[in-house]
Amino acid sequence: SKEPIGDDREERNKMTIREALDSDLDNVLSVERAAFGSDEEANLVRDLLADASAQPVVSLIAIHQNRVVGHILFTRAHLEPESPVSISILAPLAVVPDAQKQGIGSQLVEKGLQVLGKAGGDLVFVLGHPAYYPRFGFKPAGKLGFDATYPIPEKNAGAWMVVPLRPDVIGAFSGKVICADTLNKPEYWRE
Repeated sequence: SKEPIGDDREERNKMTIREALDSDLDNVLSVERAAFGSDEEANLVRDLLADASAQPVVSLIAIHQNRVVGHILFTRAHLEPESPVSISILAPLAVVPDAQKQGIGSQLVEKGLQVLGKAGGDLVFVLGHPAYYPRFGFKPAGKLGFDATYPIPEKNAGAWMVVPLRPDVIGAFSGKVICADTLNKPEYWRE
C-alpha cells in the first residue's frame, strides 16, 4: 500500500515560513552569504539581531525540504520629529541562488507584513528595487513626506519606499526615518 506519488511530491515541495530562532542563526547567515556572495549582509544581520535599538525585530526564514532557503529581517525604526507611529525597516531580504525566482521572497515579504500588522505596526520602509516592492503595496516614500536616514540621490528616489499596514497613517505623519544604530551608516543607504 504505497502512498500516491502526487501527495509525496506535494509534501516535498511545501514551503514553511516561520520566525527564526537563535538556533537558526548559522543557517540565516549562510543564506545571506549565498544570496549576496559576500559577508557584508551576513555581518549586518548578525549585528542587527544583537542591536537593542533594532528591537523588536521580525526575523523570518523559509524552509524547503528541511533546508533554510530564505530569510527576511524587519527592524524597528522611529520618526523624527518623534511621533506615535510604529515603524519598521525591511532589510535585508535574501533567497539562496538556486531557490530564487520561485516566489520565496514574495512569501517572506507578505508574511512579514502580516506579522507586523498583527503586532500593531503602522508603516514599513524599504530601500530596494523599485520594480519589485510595489507589488506588496510599497510606494515612493519621499513623495509621501518621509525622508530616509541618509539622503537618497534623486536618481534613486524611487528605491526608498513605504507601505502602510493600516489605513489613514499616510498623510497623518511625516518626518525623517531614523533606523537602528547598526543600519545608521551612510554606506547602507547607497544603492
